[in-house]
Amino acid sequence: MVEERRSLVSGNWKMHEDHLESVKLVQGIAALLSVKHLPLGREVSIHPPFTSLRSVQIALEECRVPLALGAQTCHYEDEGAFTGEVSAAMLKKLDVSYVITGHSERRTHEGETDALVRSKIDAILSHQMTPILCVGETLAVRDAGQAFEHVKRQVASALSGRSSDTVGSVVVAYEPSGQSARGDGEHRRRRDDVPDDPRRDRASRRRKCCGLDPPPVRGFGDARDRRALLAAENVDGLLIGGASLDADQFVGIVRATS
Repeated sequence: MVEERRSLVSGNWKMHEDHLESVKLVQGIAALLSVKHLPLGREVSIHPPFTSLRSVQIALEECRVPLALGAQTCHYEDEGAFTGEVSAAMLKKLDVSYVITGHSERRTHEGETDALVRSKIDAILSHQMTPILCVGETLAVRDAGQAFEHVKRQVASALSGRSSDTVGSVVVAYEPSGQSARGDGEHRRRRDDVPDDPRRDRASRRRKCCGLDPPPVRGFGDARDRRALLAAENVDGLLIGGASLDADQFVGIVRATS
């Protein structure tokens, strides 16, 4: 029997859409998804801002579509004097299933370290949610020829010492050359590098990264040619940014045949 290939497409809305706009977007996505079933093995999560989580949770329950609710980050403590933070425990109460951690924008702009990312993964796992661990090198690191070692260190810091089952449950998202943190202009300049990167780098990590057991860790990249990436042997999904804010574009990506 051939094992069913599973893939995850996640929409990261970043700091876009208020709670009313979020509900409208969910309804648009739901209407398009209701017309045709998802490809076999395809899972989908959407990650609105914190202020929209409750509204989106209710909208998903009403629409009855196969979309998982996700969050964009969380704090590593369950409660305490952490002004402005949201805990994994709070997210769990809203039926959040996936939580992004270590995104390049937070590493770059919020100073998140590998140690902090690991602590957040601990919190996410402790509340039976799935971490989406973002890893990737900056252009400076790549140009210095240190991309693989840099990403290897990020993965090792987050996942080493964990059980095989735990490692296998974590989603790893590879962001090539720090494109998300550098903006659309830099993304366009380097986009010719993108289609090969997730396939090559992740295949290597699957074989030998950090001695993790088992080496295969689910992961996905975000790139212009998303259909080609979904069809690639070593790519199990996509983390979508701006395109996830357009219902037609996002559902088109979600339905791409893997």
